[in-house]
Amino acid sequence: MSEADVPAIQIAGMDAVRGRWALVGVGFLINLCLGSIYSWSVFVGPLATHYTALLGREVTASEVLLPFSVFLACFALTMPLAGKFINISGPRAAVALGGLLTGLGWLAASVAPSVWMLYLLYGVVGGVGVGIAYGVPIAVASRWFPDRCGLGVGVTVAGFGISALVTATVAGYLLDMAGVMMTFRIFGIAFAAILLLCAVPLRFPPEGWRPPGCRVPPAVVTERGFTSGGLGSMLWSRRFYGLWICYFIGCCAGLTAISIAKPVGIEVVGITGGLATLLVAFFAIFNGGGRPIFGSLTDRLHPGRTAAISFILIGGASLAMWLFPSVPVYIISFAILWGSLGGWLAIAPTATVRYFGAADPRMYGVVFLAYGAGALVGPQLAGFIRTATGSWIGVFPYVAAMAVVGFLIAVTMLRKE
Repeated sequence: MSEADVPAIQIAGMDAVRGRWALVGVGFLINLCLGSIYSWSVFVGPLATHYTALLGREVTASEVLLPFSVFLACFALTMPLAGKFINISGPRAAVALGGLLTGLGWLAASVAPSVWMLYLLYGVVGGVGVGIAYGVPIAVASRWFPDRCGLGVGVTVAGFGISALVTATVAGYLLDMAGVMMTFRIFGIAFAAILLLCAVPLRFPPEGWRPPGCRVPPAVVTERGFTSGGLGSMLWSRRFYGLWICYFIGCCAGLTAISIAKPVGIEVVGITGGLATLLVAFFAIFNGGGRPIFGSLTDRLHPGRTAAISFILIGGASLAMWLFPSVPVYIISFAILWGSLGGWLAIAPTATVRYFGAADPRMYGVVFLAYGAGALVGPQLAGFIRTATGSWIGVFPYVAAMAVVGFLIAVTMLRKE
């Protein structure tokens, strides 16, 4: 279909080129709700205290971190399965269903009688809900922005990263005023309501639509200039495995930093609990800001080069935290680690579109499994090291070593051809 044959359309009372940014704004708000999982470190202490008193035994760091890992793993496992549902039922139905399950997960967690039930009610139900809804804003942005995919997707997913700025602050207030279980209940009701409202305006562009002057046909042409062969051809590509491993390492490092940000601040560098909570919100700014920044870099440079830059930052921040633990180093290092994770949430979907096309949302869903693997390995490795050594500091040399491996893979398997 030629550009002249595509009918004029409007979004929010504007022409599509300007109005598509309204859909990015809606996607940002959706991700702001879905990304509340990133405020989990604020809940670690109150949950440990709650279940220690309830169960009559000490609840360890690994136990309290596991719901975080289960949530993110279920989130990642649901993504590829939700891709076909998004294509068949459309973005509105997917966000509505995902939003209801996300809210239900938080709400049901408020009555969880044990840590194991928290894994099921919060981790599985909430994680599946986020997995269904999360891919929708990305798919919408990538189709409305064939000319600036990295920026469009990056701004959209920035809401997920910056979520902790809002949710950690609100959670800190509610935890003091109402307790941990009432906080879960309030979050569940609020998220379900907001996500249902956000589902209403979502839609995909008509087939063949592209902005005036855009020479890239939407959602189908890869970096090499040929039509994507779909999921099957992606799985035979060397770049898929390089991207998957790099994404795993980037997420493993970043999710580890997110899950232990508050306890590291308190136990390693000696800041107060109140300041640690404020810094979690501060780090969320970098998590959110890293997405459009790295997304734009991916547009301008190349996914492989951008990935290499992220691993240099991750490795440097981890080594600094290991060798020179102090309050200033903690703030700088964790800001970089949170920002780099945010970057990977823009690098990976943009790279998937650039390498393999965007016609099938399942492709990024399969790539996104790396995020789930990183969610399982990173926080649990950190919890194991903390339990075994009595300190969080031993986590950082492992993260630095992973960054070296990621850098080598990025410059070899993801290089520009």
